[in-house]
Amino acid sequence: MGRPNRLHFDGEATADRQAIRTGDTNKYIPKMKMFSHAIIVLLALGAAALAFGFVLFAVSVTRDDAADLDKADGIVVLTGGDNRIEAGAKLMSEGRAKRMLISGVNRKVSREEMQRIVRIDNKVFNCCVDLGYEALDTVGNADETRTWANTNGYTKLIVVTSRYHMPRSLAELALVMPGVTLLPYAVTPKRFPETAWWLHVATTKVLLSEYLKFLPAVARLTAQRVIDWRDGQSVAIMPQKRADG
Repeated sequence: MGRPNRLHFDGEATADRQAIRTGDTNKYIPKMKMFSHAIIVLLALGAAALAFGFVLFAVSVTRDDAADLDKADGIVVLTGGDNRIEAGAKLMSEGRAKRMLISGVNRKVSREEMQRIVRIDNKVFNCCVDLGYEALDTVGNADETRTWANTNGYTKLIVVTSRYHMPRSLAELALVMPGVTLLPYAVTPKRFPETAWWLHVATTKVLLSEYLKFLPAVARLTAQRVIDWRDGQSVAIMPQKRADG
């Protein structure tokens, strides 16, 4: 009787092991496909939600929804855009608040130069207009405004900035000043289309950039309110009054 062919048995064992491995893999293929499909669906839904949110954001900041504006303790003008300082000066001239802070002033601009820009009564400017030189961005504006409001004991502020910048500004201000009422006064920049914004590439880029900055700001605000809820938090409402450029 001849000896078994070892090579033959080794070949069969190898084939069996490959079959087992192949069988195990085939068993998990449907689950892997389902997982991949779920990831794709979630990514698609996330992209759709971002796109839909952007459209809502763009429509809200280009919409004319002017309304009456209540008086407040102070006015805060966030520099960085057309007509913001002029709008704040107009509100001060109307007696809408006791004092005005211009936040984020360029350090090269003197108080005398700013007085010429503001164009309000010298007596009002000298007594009731404060210049903030520390803020370099919107987060800095919020910190500078908080210090100013706390120093003066203010709990109700009119916020003046561009329409597209208003949602993020309100979120950043509310984040550092819970309990302070914020009244938005939105300014429309020059050459900023109020209709068919999607037909203007430059405008769409500005809106998209601001929207992507707004999302983390509102996320931080929401997280703070969920984790560390405090009474009397300010509500970032949409602009009530606007000024045309």
